Amino acid sequence: MPEDIDEETALLSKRGSKSRTPLPTFQLSVIMLIQICEPIASQSIYPYINQLVSELDITGGDEKKVGYYACESLFFLTEAMTVLQWSRASDHFGRKPILLIGLFGTGLSIFCFGLSRTFWALVASRCLCGLLSGNIGVMKSAVGDLTDRTNRADAFSYIPIVWAIGASLGPLAGGALARPHDRFPEIFSGTFWRDFPYLLPCIATGSFVFLSCYVVLIFFKETAPSGNQKSWVQARDEDEGIMQKDHKCTGPLPLRALLLFPVIISISNYAALAFLSTTLACLLPLFLAMKIEIGGLGLPPPAIGFILSAYGLTTGLFQFLFSARLVRRFGEKRVFATGMIACLPVFVLLPIMSMIARRSGLTIVIWALVGCVLVLGAILDTSFVAIFVFITASAPKSSRGTVNGLSQTYAALARAIAPALSTSLFSLSVQHNLLGGYFIYFVFLVISGLSLVLAESLPDQVWDDFE
Repeated sequence: MPEDIDEETALLSKRGSKSRTPLPTFQLSVIMLIQICEPIASQSIYPYINQLVSELDITGGDEKKVGYYACESLFFLTEAMTVLQWSRASDHFGRKPILLIGLFGTGLSIFCFGLSRTFWALVASRCLCGLLSGNIGVMKSAVGDLTDRTNRADAFSYIPIVWAIGASLGPLAGGALARPHDRFPEIFSGTFWRDFPYLLPCIATGSFVFLSCYVVLIFFKETAPSGNQKSWVQARDEDEGIMQKDHKCTGPLPLRALLLFPVIISISNYAALAFLSTTLACLLPLFLAMKIEIGGLGLPPPAIGFILSAYGLTTGLFQFLFSARLVRRFGEKRVFATGMIACLPVFVLLPIMSMIARRSGLTIVIWALVGCVLVLGAILDTSFVAIFVFITASAPKSSRGTVNGLSQTYAALARAIAPALSTSLFSLSVQHNLLGGYFIYFVFLVISGLSLVLAESLPDQVWDDFE
């Protein structure tokens, strides 16, 4: 272990880095509490969302059409409409008030989701969550405020770890607490729980979000630069391919001044990564839930919740053990590209599992391949650490919220498109037997290949921070 640390230090020195600055542990812990709220609240619905849509009788009894009506896209679509405004507001008014508004909106919306008894009520609750949630961009801006080039990869490595924990706890709660009158009739026997069969997991996750809101209110200290801080307007030197300082201005920069090559290429790659990771996150539970004869594995919600929890656990362990070290050792670009490559075998293994299940049922080979998909998903998530470093380094300190908000806008659009496209393509493929029902996987193989081409546009080394 000491030899590994010495080798990492030498590599940091070769890349022009100083010794690592200690992380502000307590403040980062509060930020990570904010981070864990979104996956717990949003992904707790995944184990039962397809069953809920079926029970609302929107599909007319045709289970092949469930994918058309899955409403995961709504949060990201509405988030894309407002996240830039919330993030720009954090540059002017501070990170803390925006984070509190986002937490409150998340908690309120998940309670509304559990009380929904019509499809349009579900739509309204998911839209409310997206409109009021500006936390993702603001939270990453706060992490950037608290770190520098020497320790930023370490700090950002906690984001996918904490997300993975939330992605593990959320589906586990959703799968275990859904329809409590069926699973725990001795406790939840009243007609209320029959009328609102999915309220209990919403109560559990919503209460956690409101508790987190209180912790942030009491303990979080403002991290945004003061409003009168001077910033450099940046320009790109076309000959050298690097950033140059131009002239000073006071406070956050206008949006147009930020639309430069480092910002644009970082955001583009982040959007591609968000699209593919969200596709996997939404396609996997749908694949697990659909009957074997129509291209899935036909698993019940508790089993799906367990698998998704295992996915979160696998991702979290991988990030904790390897992500920051991999970035320091191999550089941000190589780590990012390697993660993107992991998408390719995922979209090969899913149709293979379907073919095996149709022929032999749920054999041990199926479960082994599910494990392989989980590991590949963990490798994919390592790319987030690398791209967060690229985005943060491309932004002036006084406009970090704006750049993160802009990146989150395009990532949210990608995440809005991904569920609708993936679930609709799944239904379209099996309904019309396109490529034997596996047309969807061919489409995403092509998209994964194109994303690798885009990743090559990133520089070999991250540009230096700008004031």
